[in-house]
Amino acid sequence: MTTKSEPVEATLRPKTLLEYVGQTRVIESLRLFIDAVNKRGVVSEHILLYGPPGIGKTTLANIVARELQGELKVTSGPAIEKTSDLASILTNMKDNDVLFIDEIHRLPRTIEEALYPVMEEFFLDIVIGKGPAARTVRLPIPRFTIIGATTRVALLSAPLRDRFGLLLHLDYYNDFDMDKIVRRSASLLKLPIDTDATDEIVKRSRRTPRVANRALKRVLDMFEVRKHKRITKDIMNEMFEILQIDHVGLTHLDTKYLELLIKKFNGGPAGLSTLATGLGEDKQTIEEYIEPYLLQLGFISKTPKGRVAQTSAYSHLKIPLKETSQQRLV
Repeated sequence: MTTKSEPVEATLRPKTLLEYVGQTRVIESLRLFIDAVNKRGVVSEHILLYGPPGIGKTTLANIVARELQGELKVTSGPAIEKTSDLASILTNMKDNDVLFIDEIHRLPRTIEEALYPVMEEFFLDIVIGKGPAARTVRLPIPRFTIIGATTRVALLSAPLRDRFGLLLHLDYYNDFDMDKIVRRSASLLKLPIDTDATDEIVKRSRRTPRVANRALKRVLDMFEVRKHKRITKDIMNEMFEILQIDHVGLTHLDTKYLELLIKKFNGGPAGLSTLATGLGEDKQTIEEYIEPYLLQLGFISKTPKGRVAQTSAYSHLKIPLKETSQQRLV
């Protein structure tokens, strides 16, 4: 089992590119980047990782820092409010370090503009004084790698996006890779698990390693508390019932979203703001957490007029398909 000094999350996280499962093209690109940096001895480009949440962007940033023999510094777009915040972070960087900026699309515009000379020339321009006496001081910055991560790449401004030398898209995992991830995590946790129990995790994990590992951590709790000898399919199903995750990975919130769209709005179209109000959730949660997987399953579609429930959503919820606005749109 894991030790008290080592969090479960750190135990499960791959340490090298060789350990990383899936995302083959992304791994190949990163290997080429790392080999080139190690051969030149200096960093010359930065990396943008984009894709759904929970699919390994932070893990890859950790791996890149380790492979470059540097230190990983982690921050987020909303956390950097002033140029002084950025200067404080950058002056503590060293050559070959990695600065991981999560939610980089939420950087304030002033911070974004201050990053341009940092990314291109490894200099930070700081304005000293005010009014006519103000002057700009150019501070040299160590040659480090910025890794930006975002779930919404379209919200990045073109000037910022164009300053990344490597743009890598991480997508949802297939069942084969998810099976390998679940088996690897169970082995690291020393958790004896039946094949059909593993299959249940793969089916319900939304093709997302973070969700699969979260389920395994809860099963580990049950395994230790109830002193099970093995994790069977029945135990796994019991755990998913506790977590309110159905047989295709929909949470209670996902189901509530579909029921609202179908029952209250007659299958759609319904606008994002309207759905957010009906669910009592913010629009960002709906766009970044709920809808991407429902779109992957084909349960909803986005139209110029709003969200529309598809026939498969009716079937999944066992709701009779009536003459709705959805059918009239087809």
